[in-house]
Amino acid sequence: MSDFWQHVLTAGIVVLATLVLAKLVDRWLVRRLKLSPDVMTRYSVIRRTVVAGVVIVGVLSALLVIPEVQAVAGSILASSAVIALILGFAAQSTLSNAIAGILIAFTQPLRLGDVVEVGTATGTVEEIGLIYTLLRTGDGSRFYVPNTRMASDTIRNATLQSFEHRAQITIGVPVGSDLERVRDILVEEARRAPEAMPDKNPTATLSQVDPNAAVFTVEAWARSVGQAAKLASAVRAGIYKRLQSEGIYA
Repeated sequence: MSDFWQHVLTAGIVVLATLVLAKLVDRWLVRRLKLSPDVMTRYSVIRRTVVAGVVIVGVLSALLVIPEVQAVAGSILASSAVIALILGFAAQSTLSNAIAGILIAFTQPLRLGDVVEVGTATGTVEEIGLIYTLLRTGDGSRFYVPNTRMASDTIRNATLQSFEHRAQITIGVPVGSDLERVRDILVEEARRAPEAMPDKNPTATLSQVDPNAAVFTVEAWARSVGQAAKLASAVRAGIYKRLQSEGIYA
């Protein structure tokens, strides 16, 4: 193998190992730490920012390992063109959205799981990415709202006002089941849980269907983070027993 391809292989292995390690640490943190919605919001945005930084630095480092690329990079860095390139990139909406996402994570006009309204878009905050904030409506449709708009427009956050917290449970059932009946069972069991808020109706949305299973996402509301965790556990156990008694689970 030539020196060129040895450098390429070494750089690729380093980048891949870094990404795998970051993914393992991320999974360990999410599973072991009980993060509140405000902490989880900051963590999710910072995680995406760090991963994007790792990829950029890794790719650049991999390229600079190759002697042929080093020579070209040196001539570019020695010129003023790179300054104009950086300034031009900074002016792009992509970077603006990324910075707005970080600001949202720390100022927190909204958090993961909050029900918000911005302009004509209303839904539950499902994800705050580097470019878009994802809002999911009650019927399962989604709004992709640019972070710059979330940071500049007026946001109505019903969840922060009432200090409610969402419990979300994912349930899979055989694809041949009576899905309407399953949905009714899920809502009934979520409403029956002691920790559920009586004035907030739980929802069950068919979020995925594949050849083997139909997946529902159940949402219910509690008055605190601790109550939401207990609510999720109670609803999950109640649904499992009910589906067994109904013959949906063998």
